[in-house]
Amino acid sequence: MNKVTFIQSEFANLVSKLNANDIGIWGKMNAQQMIEHVADFFKVSYNKINFPLVTPLEHLPKFKEFLLSDKEFRENTKAPILPEEPFKVRNKNIEEAVSELKNDISEFFIYFKENETQKSLHPVFGELSFEEWVKLHYKHTQHHAKQFNLI
Repeated sequence: MNKVTFIQSEFANLVSKLNANDIGIWGKMNAQQMIEHVADFFKVSYNKINFPLVTPLEHLPKFKEFLLSDKEFRENTKAPILPEEPFKVRNKNIEEAVSELKNDISEFFIYFKENETQKSLHPVFGELSFEEWVKLHYKHTQHHAKQFNLI
């Protein structure tokens, strides 16, 4: 399947089948926490949320190599900027969380359509172009879809 198609429509459709308190086959987040987490990283990609770079500059080439590869995130991969325990949910229900996610996915595509040559900072992978963000969002959404046994 095309990465953009999966990101733009398939992922949100898959997660909309979950119940808020469903638990993944690994990790600590329930379904609603995972959906809100994914929405947050779309916000990072279009500069609505900003984090500093945490990866030492000399390690960025290895991280970028992973990003550009077909390798998947391992189970229980945790972003170094996140706390040990998942954030509490912020939406009143999972339907609102999915709606927020859909909005953030749409905002990501609008942002880069209007700013084609722009790059934005991912705290682990560094400055990313639209194409690199698509690869990362695809890896990330696939990872969480597998976590909740959706694919």
